[in-house]
Amino acid sequence: MSHSFHRQLVFTIKDRCRVCFTCVRECPVKAIKIMNGQAEVINDRCIGCGNCVRVCSQGAKIPLRSVDAVYELLKSKSKIAACIAPSFPAEFGEIQDHRLLVGMIRKLGFDFVTEVSFGADIVAREYETMIKNSNYEGDISSDCPAIVYFIRHYHPDMVPYLAPIASPMVAMTRVMKKKHGEELKVVFIGPCFAKKAETTEVEEVLTFRELREMFDSLNIRPENSDPSEFDPPHSGKGAIFPISHGLYYTANNQESIPEERVIIAEGQVNYKEAIKEFEEGYIRKKHLMLLCCEGCIMGPGTSPGGKRFARSNAVGEYVTRKLQNIDRDAWDLDIEEYSKLDLSQSFTPEDRRLEAPSNEEVLNALHSMGKYTPQDHLNCGACGYDTCVDHASAIVKGLAETEMCLPFAIEKLHDSINNLNVSNEKLAKARAALKQSEKLAHMGQLSAGIAHELNNPLGVITMYSNILMDEAPEGEGVRDDLKLIVEQAERCKKIVSGLLNFARKNQVNLTETDVVKFLQHSLNSIVKPDNVTCSVDSTIADPLAKLDIDQMMQVMTNLEKNAIEAMPSGGSLRVSVEGDAEEVTFIVSDTGSGIPKDNMDKLFTPFFTTKEMGKGTGLGLALIYGIVKMHKGKIHVDSNADRLHGPTGTTFRITVPRGK
Repeated sequence: MSHSFHRQLVFTIKDRCRVCFTCVRECPVKAIKIMNGQAEVINDRCIGCGNCVRVCSQGAKIPLRSVDAVYELLKSKSKIAACIAPSFPAEFGEIQDHRLLVGMIRKLGFDFVTEVSFGADIVAREYETMIKNSNYEGDISSDCPAIVYFIRHYHPDMVPYLAPIASPMVAMTRVMKKKHGEELKVVFIGPCFAKKAETTEVEEVLTFRELREMFDSLNIRPENSDPSEFDPPHSGKGAIFPISHGLYYTANNQESIPEERVIIAEGQVNYKEAIKEFEEGYIRKKHLMLLCCEGCIMGPGTSPGGKRFARSNAVGEYVTRKLQNIDRDAWDLDIEEYSKLDLSQSFTPEDRRLEAPSNEEVLNALHSMGKYTPQDHLNCGACGYDTCVDHASAIVKGLAETEMCLPFAIEKLHDSINNLNVSNEKLAKARAALKQSEKLAHMGQLSAGIAHELNNPLGVITMYSNILMDEAPEGEGVRDDLKLIVEQAERCKKIVSGLLNFARKNQVNLTETDVVKFLQHSLNSIVKPDNVTCSVDSTIADPLAKLDIDQMMQVMTNLEKNAIEAMPSGGSLRVSVEGDAEEVTFIVSDTGSGIPKDNMDKLFTPFFTTKEMGKGTGLGLALIYGIVKMHKGKIHVDSNADRLHGPTGTTFRITVPRGK
């Protein structure tokens, strides 16, 4: 009979997946696909080992559930047999008398309850005959369906070496159907997920955990169940099958099979290595007894948290008691009766291997994760793959994503945080600029009102004070008083004029300007003391930009004068220009006393000044701010007034569009 039946065994509950990649790491064939951060089992690649279910702490991976189907089967009029795997003592160690467990299973509605270990007895005899044959060329045991799937899908060339012998489950199914008729329905109960997809000869497969679920839902307990013995045929040494070396001990009758002809490997690392070495010819003419789990007592369908050696001991004690009480004559008769039973099994290769990506594709995938040199390959395994190259290969195959790389994800996170900090800084500056603009707008409205109200009386004061001063004789004290009135009235007039300029939304008359020559001209327009060195620098490729020359000249000369006044003891003034195709930036930098932090947010407020009384109106920077904004530009100030934090000085950066 063939062995080609395959159904989906494991499903993903996406809402529970926490993207830990543990299932990827534990899957021996990498049958897990990561898409949009969710781990999903690829059924065509799955071998049913159950590792992903076992290791998923969030319960995101769940096995195929058969409880409802078994309930429906039990409601039918068919005769139904429960065939329980020989590892049951390891699972139900709290039930000391196996007859109570049998009684509990019968209470569910099964007509027959029998041990699969009799199937192991007759299968072991087939293996013994095959291995002892003088023409034996070596083979691989076929009793573990996960191993069979692994070979058929990932080592298809080794399929001819799979032992053509049915598993104990299939063998026992054939025994029961021969004994009770082909219409008998069989439910296998055991520790394995993969059994659910092994064959169509069995109607349904329950795991031990599902059996416990049925007991709990129907409140079936040892104390409310009647003890009952297994239905015949009864097993012998086959009961030891589920523990390590179990098949060898079952098959090896009085040491008739030399141990050197058998290699036993359990667990995903060991069985994969054994198959690889067998395929490469290192251990040919050997019989490979392979189990995907560490013995069936630790299968994925058993209750979690079980202790391996305690479970092994429970099976050993049960076998010891069983062999002490076995009816040898009856067992021999049963073996003889079913010795002619067809126990053959055939297997077909189904190659599920993915084509290996090219070196160039792998390199591109590595580069996408920021891995350009061998030193970048940390091989940390956080992604679930052993090496960075394996991860990159999986990305090319469509099984993985770059974000699975933890160092890469952390680096991206740091970049995102840095970008966010820059964005927050820009946002804070934008908010401050908006606040300043609103404040200046209100100040402008107030200033315009005050200026207009003061203009008329100031004009009268200026006119009549000049008339009186002209009429006053030379040398009289009153003339000096009138002169002072005229001077102060003129000063008031300048302040009012400044207020009007500040409040007025002047038009910008743009003219194409050579910004380098413009900058040099601005520096030539101011008085420079001998103790201040001045320099003009340019890194701009295209010096032409459209500016309002008069207004921008006022901006630059004001900033340059302020810089010189900030260096009474001498220093360095540097003006420079830089830019790109869209913008031009003027920079005025001094080594003066700097601006205290407390004053930074007041710089562009009208009438705020740090100069001595009578030396400044506090309107200069406010006017500069207005002119820059009329040019649709922006102004930024950096300053340090504390020598403990480095050299003192101030730098103004004014950026305006080229206007082309």
